[in-house]
Amino acid sequence: MLLQQALAQGRFAVTAEVTPPRGAEVRRTLQAASGLRGLVHAVNVTDGSRAVMRMSSLAVCRLLLEAGIEPVLQMTCRDRNRIALQADLLGAHALGLRQVLCLTGDPVRVGDQPGARPVNELESVRLLKLVQSLNAGLDPVKGDLPDGATDLFPGAAADPQSPSFSSLALRVRRKHAAGARFLQTQMVMDPEALRRFVGEISGPLGLPVLAGVFLLKSARNAAFINRVVPGARIPGSIIERLAAAADPASEGISIAAEQVAAYREIAQGVHLMAVKAEERIPEVLRRAGVAPLKSASASLGEGQVAAEKFSHRLLLG
Repeated sequence: MLLQQALAQGRFAVTAEVTPPRGAEVRRTLQAASGLRGLVHAVNVTDGSRAVMRMSSLAVCRLLLEAGIEPVLQMTCRDRNRIALQADLLGAHALGLRQVLCLTGDPVRVGDQPGARPVNELESVRLLKLVQSLNAGLDPVKGDLPDGATDLFPGAAADPQSPSFSSLALRVRRKHAAGARFLQTQMVMDPEALRRFVGEISGPLGLPVLAGVFLLKSARNAAFINRVVPGARIPGSIIERLAAAADPASEGISIAAEQVAAYREIAQGVHLMAVKAEERIPEVLRRAGVAPLKSASASLGEGQVAAEKFSHRLLLG
């Protein structure tokens, strides 16, 4: 697992994010992830982000694994009770998925089906505890798992720009105690907030941080995100910079690259989010001075290479 190894060895880690399709055709998602091969340590697959119907994250992660691309399974509590979460975690392990980002999930009211009933029996801390118990080989009802312990690598989310620093610190400490092994942040626009977060909260706990970098496409795009994405706080100076640019798309790449370069000096890694513009991520990394992964192709095992050929056939139809 490239991501887990990089974090354990203290190397700078890069992850990116893809969104499952709103439909049964997965080709574009696989193509987007394929373009990141050799540039990122792992690719996250969102799970019902913004409470909108999408293909199962579990299914897309397995397809990425078959293509030789290391996935991070995002799992939210909004739509599943504990039995369903237990089933999906065991299923993920059986499918060869090991890295899971444990999330509460965006509220149903922000999505396009506000009449849907949320479950929310658990939330992210209790989901982390569930992973922790499965990794200890414990059956959630009684006794031990009959086939032994799972080997999942759980992560959690955090918002360094949270308005309440004390609440943020408490929440992160709870996630750490529940078994979180790394933190992936929401988009960060203030490097000083990130520096304080790492210095005073995550650093003392020994939790590596992947700082969230969101690729903005235009001033209008930035204003839309501020309006609809919970917790988004894109400053007016960034929006004005995009509005004044002759080429807003290129300016957005430059802004993201500047953030990657700045956060590289603060956090152990970055997490890149470029909704429907994943093909721009390589240029972000190039402008930020982040080199491709060393011997990325050589790190693929024989089985992964064979799976890569299978994925190529799938992409070509």
